[in-house]
Amino acid sequence: MPKVEEFVQAELGSMAERWEQDMNRLRQIHAGLPVSPREEAMLLGEADPDIATEVRSAIECVIPDRLEPAIQALREAASYRPGEEE
Repeated sequence: MPKVEEFVQAELGSMAERWEQDMNRLRQIHAGLPVSPREEAMLLGEADPDIATEVRSAIECVIPDRLEPAIQALREAASYRPGEEE
């Protein structure tokens, strides 16, 4: 494999690791935010969300919808070898 491709795959692997760390930090932030007693009403659109509820909701969406798939795709690209089955 050419050196450029080796370098790029190593970089992708490193990025996946950093994003994993960022994702874990987001989980910590999420866990540290208070749950509003009015959260259910806010999530149903019956009341405007407070900051904690809005941030918690964003984190709850970003991790499974964006970060986890992106990290998985980077890891797959970083370990890809033509002709090898996974």
